[in-house]
Amino acid sequence: MSEVTEKIRAIIEEKRDAFFEISDQIWECPEIRFEETKSSAYSADFMEKEGFTVERGVADIPTAFTATFGNKGPVIGILGEYDALPGLSQKAGVTEYDPVERDGHGHGCGHNLLGVGAMSAAVAVKEYLEKENIEGTVKYFGCPAEESGYAKTYMVKARLFDDVDAAFSWHPHYLNSLFNGPSLAVIHATFTFKGKSSHASASPELGRSALDAVELMNIGANYMREHMIDEARVHYAVTNTGGKSPNVVQRDAEVSYFVRAPRAEQARSLFKRLTKIAEGAVLMTETEMTYKVEGACSNLVQNSVLDKLLHQNMNALETERYTEEEVSKAKEYFNTLNDEDKNFAENLTGKTLAEVFKERPLVHETAPYREAPEYAKGSGSTDVGSVSWVVPTAQLVAATWSFGTPFHTWQVVSQGTLSYAKKGMLYAGESIASSVIDLFNNPEVIEDAKKELVEREAGPENYKSLLPDEQYTAPILEEE
Repeated sequence: MSEVTEKIRAIIEEKRDAFFEISDQIWECPEIRFEETKSSAYSADFMEKEGFTVERGVADIPTAFTATFGNKGPVIGILGEYDALPGLSQKAGVTEYDPVERDGHGHGCGHNLLGVGAMSAAVAVKEYLEKENIEGTVKYFGCPAEESGYAKTYMVKARLFDDVDAAFSWHPHYLNSLFNGPSLAVIHATFTFKGKSSHASASPELGRSALDAVELMNIGANYMREHMIDEARVHYAVTNTGGKSPNVVQRDAEVSYFVRAPRAEQARSLFKRLTKIAEGAVLMTETEMTYKVEGACSNLVQNSVLDKLLHQNMNALETERYTEEEVSKAKEYFNTLNDEDKNFAENLTGKTLAEVFKERPLVHETAPYREAPEYAKGSGSTDVGSVSWVVPTAQLVAATWSFGTPFHTWQVVSQGTLSYAKKGMLYAGESIASSVIDLFNNPEVIEDAKKELVEREAGPENYKSLLPDEQYTAPILEEE
């Protein structure tokens, strides 16, 4: 372990109780996209008390903020999140499904850990700069609504990253690895149809069904799937059926769509085809249609320069940090998984390692470095992708859950306050903070990372937001 990593670890360890406390606070008040009033306030207040200059409500998003320390040298951004998921309420530390509140929210993606782990990195960097008298600026980005709202895309559009030289992020997982695989660009839009109500039996000829239009649009989208690239994804949910009475022709109906593809331009092209299908449904039903883009984000642009630096620090900080009691608890969660979940994890790690992790389902090893493939079927989406187009960006995943735990499940929520989850959270913070200090000590690495961004045909001059040109603020805020 280098002198830098030792000092970073000592700084974070000294404040571990404070980090654990705020992580629990955010876990206890799960708030979904753009509604993270308490979570954002807890986080911003914490950073203010730690000596950062905090700007709240950035990018016209009330729950977004920045926290900055320093005014000289390179500017390094650290990205944090704190939004929860709907319908995933669950009691902590319980190895069977037991919601706190029926249909309530829960941190089913571990963002209570994500935000605080990123804050721990920013705090450690600040203290190191002060103690060692090094020039540099660290900027923490409090980012709401990663789960389908994609606030970072709005923050990029508001030009909050114009002065940032490099950025780091992380995500909870059951492995320790770089998060440098491909992600899918996505456009999330809601299509609203309006028709004319009438008695469905006495005068059906007078009615024009908005629900018919929704169904016809969905049929058209299903047929489109045969004629798009394999890596793309189109999925939907009917969010308003227009009522519960079959004898009333539905005047209003609504459907929400996600359109995903490996590259932003592919997602944009596919979305245009989808809007034509919606227009066709209008023609067939003599209804009216409007749509709004709820959010969008671009695909991730990998940066091997920063990836290698981050991976080097992950390896340097690797240690066996779990007690027998923690391993025993993790086994209980592992035993709640079905064979399909376990097989998915095995395919990700390989059978040999999977057998080890099944017996000791808390992973402390760091996966070997590998170059990211250009495409990967079944990838998800993250608004870190939008940031990675304008700033060299690297991410890691850190083991905070029992091996094999699927994302967006009650098991994730339940493990979100446990001691081993918090240990993984601080490991992520230590790895990021050490990498940031390395950049301040070796500014030529920043220049190499910027060159790679241009070589990958990205950079501010090549970035085009997937949001409509006129859309600067999240639509959900306009409704409120």
